Amino acid sequence: MEQKPLKEQKAVLLILLSNIFIAFLGIGLIIPVMPSFMNIMHLSGSTMGYLVAVFAFAQLITSPFAGRFVDRFGRKRIITIGLFLFAISELVFGLGTHISALYLSRILGGISAAFIMPGVTAYVADITTLKERPKAMGYVSAAISTGFIIGPGIGGFIAEYGIRLPFFFAAGIAFFACILSIFILKEPLTKEQMKELSENATKSSFIADFKRSFNPLYFIAFIIVFILAFGLSAYETVFSLFSDHKFGFTPQDIAIIITISSIFGVIVQIFLFGKMVEKLGEKKVIQACLIMGVVLAFASTVISGFWMVLLVTAFIFLAFDLLRPALTTFLSRSAGKEQGFVAGMNSTYTSLGNIAGPAVAGILFDVNIHYPYLFAGVVMLLGLGITYIWREKEFVESTAE
Repeated sequence: MEQKPLKEQKAVLLILLSNIFIAFLGIGLIIPVMPSFMNIMHLSGSTMGYLVAVFAFAQLITSPFAGRFVDRFGRKRIITIGLFLFAISELVFGLGTHISALYLSRILGGISAAFIMPGVTAYVADITTLKERPKAMGYVSAAISTGFIIGPGIGGFIAEYGIRLPFFFAAGIAFFACILSIFILKEPLTKEQMKELSENATKSSFIADFKRSFNPLYFIAFIIVFILAFGLSAYETVFSLFSDHKFGFTPQDIAIIITISSIFGVIVQIFLFGKMVEKLGEKKVIQACLIMGVVLAFASTVISGFWMVLLVTAFIFLAFDLLRPALTTFLSRSAGKEQGFVAGMNSTYTSLGNIAGPAVAGILFDVNIHYPYLFAGVVMLLGLGITYIWREKEFVESTAE
């Protein structure tokens, strides 16, 4: 796998970042129009919850296989297939007039996400040096965060011109990205490397891969990946409801808070993340982010006022946004020739968190609006405790490969 300085890979990296941005933008686009879909198609709240869950479940089931496919068939092929499936899923949802079509759309969407994420992260690891990889992974995380967080705002704006238009828009840009990737991206693996990785992939299975994820070198990082996904999805699931119930914020107020928090997080990721990892190392960055997350999750239950909510939200989003690339960088350094396997398992544990987080948050919110944040804080506190089991010797050895 050819690893070149990041400056020589700007065009390729830009395409990869655009791909991951589009995927998460499309996921976020549907959020503001879902209430309207509930009314138009006479769907219950539980059905809407199932539509969210089935996406994450499809991603969970597919991720380990996708990780092996990335090694077996190459990064470029899996990325382009993922983008194509994503475009089809958005088109099906936009055209759907029956609940079965919506479920099909979400299943295809989950599969596409499982293909795109490990494909992009493995590709980035292939084309960057160890020194510049944290910076590149910071860009990837910024693209994910930006797409996921500003997606609802863009979706709400486009929906003013038609309730189904956001889905057609997402399908169109995904098709465009797919075509662009086919003609511009080059497979970073040689035929010999693909053959070697393919032989290893053929010997593996979902159960075997999942067992391998318990390797002490990876497992603590994977657990924190789960905690990150759990905490972020739980926080975002109830944020709008919490802000409405407790403070009476308007949709515009909530949109302003999310947008400013997103911009703040992206700026820090792009300009400071690489320097932070270089100075502190991934482990200390991860621990600092978890500490910040714990404190701010608890603080969210006692603060009041627009500006204080904005401040706390901006920094808790920042903690999540920095955790993701720090973990991804650590895992990619540890992976060696197993980039596909590690990227696939990363996606698997993310999916587990995305399934559990919203479900638990929704149940707790019905009991008490403060409980989701308190529970998220406790979960992150447990994650922080787990990092201290991380033996420094293992960490140093993994990063030295």
